[in-house]
Amino acid sequence: MTVPVALAVVVPARDEERLLPDCLDSLARASDELSRTRPGLECRVFVVLDSCVDGTAEVVAGRPGVTAVPVSSGQVGAARAAGVDAAAAWARGADPDRVWIASTDADTVVPPHWLDAQVALADGGHALVVGTVLPDPRDLSDEEHALWRARHSLGDGHEHVHGANLGFSLAAYRAAGGFPHLPVHEDVELVRALRGSGVRWIAAGGLAAVTSGRRTARAPHGFAAYLDNLGV
Repeated sequence: MTVPVALAVVVPARDEERLLPDCLDSLARASDELSRTRPGLECRVFVVLDSCVDGTAEVVAGRPGVTAVPVSSGQVGAARAAGVDAAAAWARGADPDRVWIASTDADTVVPPHWLDAQVALADGGHALVVGTVLPDPRDLSDEEHALWRARHSLGDGHEHVHGANLGFSLAAYRAAGGFPHLPVHEDVELVRALRGSGVRWIAAGGLAAVTSGRRTARAPHGFAAYLDNLGV
């Protein structure tokens, strides 16, 4: 991976009018920090509106630096793929090796250094960055939070994969076949393909994002279902 010249953040959203504003606010802060440290790096957020029937589109409308990508896939894998396609079209003309894609979720808040840290790792030769997530402690009981902590290592070299905290070069993504159109575990399958392709990658523990601990699932057998089964 060479120094990125364009960075796109892909956020799938399905009826996320309540949680998306905090996500976009956090991405704006991360983008502001990136602009201070990398003033020549273009950055844009792509929110994939997947079959939304609430006010999610209104949340996106008018946000500076944010593009809405309406789809009707009903699958998070296809939604993420559509977001990457839109990002690639925006960055058309740039070397795919120098286009960085960051992936998060509409119910997730990223830290201010999230983008800057990914770009630094890309500068260091990594084509894939696998971050970590923490469930919002306000959504878990003390017992559930303790169980989560006991089952998850959050340092460098961790074994977890979350679509809410990934980054990769566009060239590596294309070579690995992209996000599979799956209703769940599309993130795990993409990371498996990327690792198998031989690119340099890192499981980074220093850029954890905070994601909702809600139990109303947007994807079957996904994060909400996992939390619901803690301690069972």
